[in-house]
Amino acid sequence: MSTARVLADATVALHIVALLYIGLGGFLAWRWPKSIFVHIFFAAWGVAVNVFPIPCPLTALEDYFRSLQGLGPLPGGFNAYYIYGTIFPRSLLPVVAVTALAIVVYSYVGAYHRWHNRGTGAPTHQARQA
Repeated sequence: MSTARVLADATVALHIVALLYIGLGGFLAWRWPKSIFVHIFFAAWGVAVNVFPIPCPLTALEDYFRSLQGLGPLPGGFNAYYIYGTIFPRSLLPVVAVTALAIVVYSYVGAYHRWHNRGTGAPTHQARQA
């Protein structure tokens, strides 16, 4: 296996981790409140790349490693190539987008709730269950 192939595969793995962080990273702020600022940047970047014609650096990096193997760029980009039609049908994209947005909003509301109640002694959900 060539070095370019390994690096392309590593870039795909990193891209998947980045997408998971964009979708679920807000929940890290429940434990580490200051991490919300990093997540806001990544979430905004994820939205911008999908709404505006801004190239994703990870897709560009994978395309570079593909070119070293004599392959062309990803047809349609990362999401179109790896996600749409593989993980969920393209027809469900609006439902998935609304669900992802709802998850991010829920994580932010939870992070704010935990931050707001951190010094008040108000019980968190976990403490109330004990």
